[in-house]
Amino acid sequence: MKKLLVFALVLFSLFTAFGGGNKEESNEITVYAYDSFAGDWGPGSTIIPAFEEKTGIKVNLVNAGDAGEMLSRVISEGENCPADVVIGISDDMAYRAYDSGLFASYDSPMLENISSELIFDEEKRLLPFDYGVFAFVYDTESSVKSPSSLEDLRDPYYKDQIILIDPRTSSVGLGLLMWTYNIYGDDYLSWWKDVKENMLTMADGWSTAYGLFTEGEAPLVISYTTSPAYHVREENTTRYQALVFDEGHEETIEAIGILKSASNREAAESFVDFILSDGQLDLAVYNSMYPANTSIQLPSEYEYAPLPEKTYKSETYYLKENLDIMLDEWILTMTE
Repeated sequence: MKKLLVFALVLFSLFTAFGGGNKEESNEITVYAYDSFAGDWGPGSTIIPAFEEKTGIKVNLVNAGDAGEMLSRVISEGENCPADVVIGISDDMAYRAYDSGLFASYDSPMLENISSELIFDEEKRLLPFDYGVFAFVYDTESSVKSPSSLEDLRDPYYKDQIILIDPRTSSVGLGLLMWTYNIYGDDYLSWWKDVKENMLTMADGWSTAYGLFTEGEAPLVISYTTSPAYHVREENTTRYQALVFDEGHEETIEAIGILKSASNREAAESFVDFILSDGQLDLAVYNSMYPANTSIQLPSEYEYAPLPEKTYKSETYYLKENLDIMLDEWILTMTE
């Protein structure tokens, strides 16, 4: 019996010595991130090394596609999802995360510096790290006059002058859909019916749409009020202008969450804390968004990123109950 016990202890020692331990022993976490965070030019390229150097925790960063694809992957993998942390879930898809039951609550001490207006999950399963406001961006070198409202965009004057994005495949497209609903109420589809006659194209994602815009295909594209800050910083140009409409704009919030199945909860919490503190400036600048942390001092290019006085937020419960119906009605409107 004693020999068996000694043999078992030797096997266990060998197992742990050669990598059989869990993530806590290896001091490593896996982070699922949306593509614009994890890509070569995304904030992950500077934030992850900075976090690893500060904490000694190794991060396995996984590019999980756009935000919608990433959340679908997490839900599909369920309790077997290898991620400890998921970053980039927007408030308009939060209900899917809640319904999955996969996310754990975490009352980060860094929340004391996060604007309370941005905290959309009372159970703190999803914690806000940045936010943006949807707007039409205008090419000032165009001969087309700039619109001053959503209503103006219905004018036949703008035929073939507008690049839109599909709300079924993009959070930016969905943001515009909800923006029109918050402005026009139940009559929002009449706006789409008119504007579809004026759009040059309906792109499937923001990158495609914005690429066409900067290539000069059309003078107007749906994007963010912060988009011009990128051009000031990277290209030293103020050619592109975010149009602020008196009627108000739709706001979006991006969040980070820890999975209940996380095998290294302490390290996962450290990563979330870092994102809500040290990582805030890089996140805002790389993402061309506003930081959720109110103590962050933004660089001068944000003078060209106007923050509208009036904004709308679409409630999670409303999206859960009505989004599928809205999208079905939208498809009928756009294809008739």
